[in-house]
Amino acid sequence: MRIIIFGASGMIGHGVLRACLLEPDVTEVLAVVRTSLDNDHPKLRQIVHTDFTDYSTIRGELENLDACFFCLGVTSVGRGEEEYTRITYDYTMAAAEAVSVAGPGLTFTYVSGAGTDSTERGRSMWARVKGRTENALLAMPFDAYMFRPAFIQPRHGAAPRVTVYRMLYRLTGWLHPVLRRLMPKHVTTSEHLGRAMIAVVRLRGQGPAVLHSPEINELGSGAS
Repeated sequence: MRIIIFGASGMIGHGVLRACLLEPDVTEVLAVVRTSLDNDHPKLRQIVHTDFTDYSTIRGELENLDACFFCLGVTSVGRGEEEYTRITYDYTMAAAEAVSVAGPGLTFTYVSGAGTDSTERGRSMWARVKGRTENALLAMPFDAYMFRPAFIQPRHGAAPRVTVYRMLYRLTGWLHPVLRRLMPKHVTTSEHLGRAMIAVVRLRGQGPAVLHSPEINELGSGAS
């Protein structure tokens, strides 16, 4: 499997990258990053790229891919709809259109979020934008899976890049076992997310296109 990852430096991307590097079936991982990662794994090749709306300069790298794992995203807090749409919708669709040259065998997984609004008409701005992004991806000429996790427990060194969220996770980390018992349908881990993304590639378009924490955990537990 030849996989490309967007957002490998973030909390979710860290877990996804780790899962890919540990998976025997994954032969090469391309990480599209703004700045180089501190990782010299032999399967990993980093592509430093700063314009997330234009991939014409690296188009040759985007051929013969089996999967694209899009983990790049930002919080909507403190951002207006125009800015949030540019990062959430425009960046995602630019990447999707660029990797679609790999052909119909490509699997594209997008990390969305619990509460995403597929109708695109709800009151929540972030949910509308995420819903619009999901709908556009599902209309693309490849197998697409939308991941909608709720609470994500970071594992194996994964951590949010935003300072306030990083502090919040540190303060509430002890709650994860409690939440897992009380609300198992709303809790997953960065490790399960990564394994589940690999698992959906093997589904080749089968199964539900939108996955919440229970489906993510099931697939993430069963992956090798």
